[in-house]
Amino acid sequence: MLNVSGLACSRGERRLFVDVGFSLAAGEWLHVQGDNGSGKTSMMRLLVGLSPADAGAIFWRGERAPSVEFRRDLIYLGHHAAVKEDLTPLENLRLAAALDGVALDERGALAALIRLGLRGREELPVRVLSAGQKRRVLLARLLTRPADLWVLDEAFNALDVAAVKLLGDLIAEHLAAGGMAILTSHQPLPVPGGKALVL
Repeated sequence: MLNVSGLACSRGERRLFVDVGFSLAAGEWLHVQGDNGSGKTSMMRLLVGLSPADAGAIFWRGERAPSVEFRRDLIYLGHHAAVKEDLTPLENLRLAAALDGVALDERGALAALIRLGLRGREELPVRVLSAGQKRRVLLARLLTRPADLWVLDEAFNALDVAAVKLLGDLIAEHLAAGGMAILTSHQPLPVPGGKALVL
């Protein structure tokens, strides 16, 4: 269970949001909506412990977050495709797993990349891939790193229609297995199943 209360954030003299609160339980997901510059990414960074909040509290399974357990149970993918351009998709996935302390063999990494529609591109340098393909490399981490809470900032950006459906299905599978998700987007999200909350 994730509980957030009284969350507030400013950037310089500008107050982005105040007194934000919500709770998420197994099988639930939150859609954070808002215009450009409204503070969606700032909120995501606060939630995962990358930026300090002006006020408020975040609790994960009854314990104050961020904590070691919270970080272990969380996967955060920002709205930029954070992949290394000179490495291949396969190398990127295995490096990310190593940094997370997760055992990932080549077979497991290949299976994730193939499921994300990257068959035949596993050994190409990421720099030659399209923006949507780079996003798919990043999203493949959802299949290689176990985490109860997915925090995905503009995860559907740069994806084609097939990839949008695939990601929606992956999130639905995660929710059906008892996971939770927090997503940002400017538009309605194609996530079948699970209990949806809107902020």
